[in-house]
Amino acid sequence: MKPFLKTKDFSISQEAFELFYDADLDMLITKPQPKNLDPYYESATYISHTDANTTFVDKIYQRVKKYSLSRKVKLIDSYAWKKKTLLDVGAGTGDFLKTAIRNGWSADGIEPNHHARARALEKGISLIDRLEAVPGKKYSVITLWHVLEHLPDLENQILKLVWHLEDKGTLLIAVPNFNSYDANFYKEFWAAYDVPRHLWHFSRTSIAKLFLKHGLELIKVKPMLFDSFYVSLLSEKYKTGKQNVFKAFALGLYSNLAAMRTKEYSSHIYILKRL
Repeated sequence: MKPFLKTKDFSISQEAFELFYDADLDMLITKPQPKNLDPYYESATYISHTDANTTFVDKIYQRVKKYSLSRKVKLIDSYAWKKKTLLDVGAGTGDFLKTAIRNGWSADGIEPNHHARARALEKGISLIDRLEAVPGKKYSVITLWHVLEHLPDLENQILKLVWHLEDKGTLLIAVPNFNSYDANFYKEFWAAYDVPRHLWHFSRTSIAKLFLKHGLELIKVKPMLFDSFYVSLLSEKYKTGKQNVFKAFALGLYSNLAAMRTKEYSSHIYILKRL
């Protein structure tokens, strides 16, 4: 592996990390990878665990999140097989699960962060703390919304995910794309690197190769158009110390326009099915 980029944890610890490029998989790997990642999530501003809604960026995130929930459920509805059973890995504060259950899904969720689980419980959603604790059953759909990049021991986690998938089940994975225009523009300040919480940084090639050897075929890739705007807002703050809303919006828009040609959006949803 070759050194690719030096960056740091801009949001919590300010510690330095380096990304290394795996040419065979076309993916980046964060090094060093802390043995205990819990302290890097312990922040009142870590939005997916807290439902924060105070800053301008928080408010943008929450509005987009609310809009996206019904679209995500509509997407998984199109891949339901026989019965609507769902496992959501990295469920955060439970909003997606709550929406899915309201729309007829029998759903379980996994969330290791105890603060996020407590917040979900306040909404009536009881979450499991780890994949190993999931009852021995299989699901027609498994979702990971910006979660795969956080999972230590990646190969072993993929094996477990595949085991829990029905024979004709569907796996949906949303992750950032380091080959996007906004990633190339912001370089070490690109917020979606989010080291060391993001241990892995994926491309189309890496997702296809990682799952193909476990019997899953990549059948479709969908863009996440809002991500370029949100990531650009954070990246501007990391780079300049200011929000620079108009510049971030323009950069996010340009990234999406560029991706219409290159197909390299800021984030993608990868849809995989058993061969």
